[in-house]
Amino acid sequence: MGPVGAAVLSLPPLVFLAVFFAVPVGAILLTGLRPDGSWALGALVEVLGDGALRGVVWFTLWQAVLSTVLTLAVGVPVAYALTRFDFPGRRVVHAALLVPFVLPTVVVAVAFIVTLGSGLRGTLVAILVAHVFFNVAVVVRVVGGLLEKLDPRMEDAAATLGAGRWRTALHVVLPLARPAIVSAAGVVFLFTFTSFGVVLLLGGPEHATLEVEIHRQTTQLLDLPVAAALSLLQLAIVAGLLAVGTGRQQALAVAQPIAGDAASVRRPRGVGERSFLAAALALAGALVGVPLALLVLRSFRAPDGGLGLQWYRALVDPEASVLGRPALDAVRHSLEFAVAATVVAVVVGLAAAVVVTRGPRRWARALDVVLLLPLGVSAVTVGFGFLISLDDPPLDLRGSWWLIPMAQALVAVPFVVRVLVPVLSSIDDRVREAAAVLGASPARVWREVDLPLVGRAVGVAAGFAFAVSLGEFGATVFIARAETVTVPVAILRLLGRPGPSNFGQAMALSTILMVMTTVSLLVISRLRPGGTR
Repeated sequence: MGPVGAAVLSLPPLVFLAVFFAVPVGAILLTGLRPDGSWALGALVEVLGDGALRGVVWFTLWQAVLSTVLTLAVGVPVAYALTRFDFPGRRVVHAALLVPFVLPTVVVAVAFIVTLGSGLRGTLVAILVAHVFFNVAVVVRVVGGLLEKLDPRMEDAAATLGAGRWRTALHVVLPLARPAIVSAAGVVFLFTFTSFGVVLLLGGPEHATLEVEIHRQTTQLLDLPVAAALSLLQLAIVAGLLAVGTGRQQALAVAQPIAGDAASVRRPRGVGERSFLAAALALAGALVGVPLALLVLRSFRAPDGGLGLQWYRALVDPEASVLGRPALDAVRHSLEFAVAATVVAVVVGLAAAVVVTRGPRRWARALDVVLLLPLGVSAVTVGFGFLISLDDPPLDLRGSWWLIPMAQALVAVPFVVRVLVPVLSSIDDRVREAAAVLGASPARVWREVDLPLVGRAVGVAAGFAFAVSLGEFGATVFIARAETVTVPVAILRLLGRPGPSNFGQAMALSTILMVMTTVSLLVISRLRPGGTR
């Protein structure tokens, strides 16, 4: 692809990012640094000088560190058990551990409200346990991905030289797996540092993180300069941590012999290995299965202790809802917004992926980096930016129906690009060249060669975009109006009102959202094999 073609195809993603990412985030920076139209650091000084706000920053940091340590403590042994020992249902367990990570944070929080009971709601324990539940899949996938490639002959050699199981694990396996552990720790730390839905619903006022405090300053105290200063501070901390983490990960990277999957997986031998496997599976089952099962059960539990569909029927009754309309309307809104966001994300992401794989090298590399920027900025910051920047002509979009789908598409586009780029890169150029030699125009080569080959990958990308859009909460909670609430926002509002009816409807909506997300994942899993051919 020549420079002209790359420029034309780059236009949609660049315009999209400029309007719905650069403008909102830039507005936040200006609000924090120029609150009255002239450069000033007053809001930043106020934040740094306020003991309560410094406490929020400190709590955000140390709860993220503690959450990361606990997640590694649970995830590394489970990853080792799943990658070293073969047992019936191993692949099912591996896939089931991914479910919490793709569930909306609101559903995760509600599941733990049911599991832990009202006594632990508003405590640090509730936040930490929910963070482990939500992020253990990251550790299992990242660390397990490296462990299953390690050559088991090194462990066998250590055993031959007299090392026991624990000594082999501490002095052979852990040092080799350290780069993956550090990488997983970095990802988990970022997720827990920017955690919003889980902390908002489980933490209470005394356990606010930066994300929750930005939301509080904006929606309750209406102090936009302080909220902008907090967003700016959060951006600076995240950027610094990313720079340090990237450098540390590169320093730890070492070349090492690898083996195929079949060579590294075997049946457990002896009582010790079988006990270790049983304990790891029991821990994973209790952590992942129990909260979700209790959530579903609670959605069917009637006030008299029996089971029934009372809360599901209440979702269609406007008089039983505190939302001003039937709570089930939120399901329709979520589906409509998710479909629109998916269309936008696929169109923008497909154009960007073609440029990244076929465009001039420097151009492609720069666009690839720019496309990842939304993942480095929290959804709360983006939603806040929407609120303060898209309210003047020609970008007066606050009353537009499209505002929510655009916010959701902004989060989904990086996932679409990550799915499509490897598939587009794998297409043999000789197929295109043969078509061109036979007289096909570039447009016809794309339509009749590339598009059929990437069709399933586009379906997978659309499925991911749909699932991400369904569960998006951080940005949507800022911009959703009473008549356009989505399911995650409706759950938050129902939980914010007392009464068994509101709680029961929140359980029913959470279960519906969990089913919608799971169905999206099942569709993705059916498309994936063909998409990778």
